Amino acid sequence: MAAEEVVNNVYGLRQASGITQEALGGAVGVSRQTVIAIEKGNYIPSVLLAIKIAKFFKRPLEEVFYIKKS
Repeated sequence: MAAEEVVNNVYGLRQASGITQEALGGAVGVSRQTVIAIEKGNYIPSVLLAIKIAKFFKRPLEEVFYIKKS
């Protein structure tokens, strides 16, 4: 059975929007360090935080966070 992992497009969306990690963190209620960890894939956010991030970028949740089979 193939392993699955949650991956995200937060870095790309943030870069395209021209905002800083600090600004994104402030908008969704987390620290800059948390944003860094999410972008690197070292931290999978809660469902609530994932929804907040998707809403911030005005994108469907599945476009920001998705499951990748390896």
